[in-house]
Amino acid sequence: MKYNPADKIQDLQYFREFGGVNPSISDSSTYTFLSAKTMFDTFEGNAEGCYLYSRHSSPSNLYLGEALAAMEATEAATVTASGMGAITPVILQLCDAGDHIVSSRTIYGGTYAFMKNFLPKLNINTSFVNITKLEEVESAITSNTKILYCESVSNPLLEIANIPALAELVKKYNLKLVVDNTFSPLSITPSILGADIVIHSLTKFINGSSDTVGGVICGPSDFINELRNVNDGACMLLGSTMDSFRSASILKNLRTLHIRMQKHSGNAMYLAEKFQALGLKTVYPGLNSHHGNELFTSMMNDEYGFGGMLTIDVGSLEKANSLMELMQEENLGYLAVSLGFYKTLFSAPGTSTSSEIPEEEQLEMGLSDGLIRFSIGLDNHIDRTFKQMKKCMEQIGVLEKVTL
Repeated sequence: MKYNPADKIQDLQYFREFGGVNPSISDSSTYTFLSAKTMFDTFEGNAEGCYLYSRHSSPSNLYLGEALAAMEATEAATVTASGMGAITPVILQLCDAGDHIVSSRTIYGGTYAFMKNFLPKLNINTSFVNITKLEEVESAITSNTKILYCESVSNPLLEIANIPALAELVKKYNLKLVVDNTFSPLSITPSILGADIVIHSLTKFINGSSDTVGGVICGPSDFINELRNVNDGACMLLGSTMDSFRSASILKNLRTLHIRMQKHSGNAMYLAEKFQALGLKTVYPGLNSHHGNELFTSMMNDEYGFGGMLTIDVGSLEKANSLMELMQEENLGYLAVSLGFYKTLFSAPGTSTSSEIPEEEQLEMGLSDGLIRFSIGLDNHIDRTFKQMKKCMEQIGVLEKVTL
């Protein structure tokens, strides 16, 4: 039977002796022991099921981590206070001074800035490549390379990483393949395709209500335990701990992720087809015109579609800003960064979420001033949304006024 990540979440059992349908929130920063020896063993990592201090872990965080590991088909997971709080410790745990990373050139701006501007201070350098060109990826690998880093669906250009092919490369060169799957939860399961470590910003689709910041690292138990090690674990020592109340909130929202992703994907597909039919330069992995459509289709869990992210290019930043402001005035969405909200969110990534990338590099990778990134919401009548968006586009001159 084909792997279904939503079924794995549904099959988890949290029923305990008090009968609550939701696990109790662990409202403690520290935990008691019946013996000093057990406390010592817990410090040494030899006391399964014991809790030490909430920066290390807590029952609430372990519940959420268990669910996300099940979703991503990994042995274990640890949750963090943000998406960047997941990305940075993974890299710092895997790399030492003098090591090298090969990364996709189109990634979240914060990840790019960390690799480009911060890691060189630690003598860790990164080569940014076109992840869709495997020969370019392989040629960038050196004897010091430790990580091959990519996003399943890249932010913001929606390039598709060939995870099985990249997995073969990391095996060949004894590297670790780290995949950020934030844009495609449920739709793609990177670990089944060969990824070693899977990262999410839980802030986005997984939580879905834009009220919580969080992250997760999913991977082998040995690696997750290394991250938590009290002596040299990057998660433990850097302290990007998720609050237990936030963990409990995300766990509740996770149970509806499969329903939400189906709606996000269905609405995005509808709009993408309509936008493309109007002659707009539209990028969406579900369109046959997308250069990665066939690849995405070969990797996807069909039931959850091609995700909720799409882009259009309206030609200039002036038009992009005018269109977004008008759509917000018409209550079609919000001019805001982030994604995965019930309402459509739109932004010009070149001047927002990707602004850390120098302008010349943006142009080289095809990130134009007129690009608008949409996180498509859960609109009940997406046909009505489309008609209103089309009127906005006509009003500011993105489209000529024509009869539908």
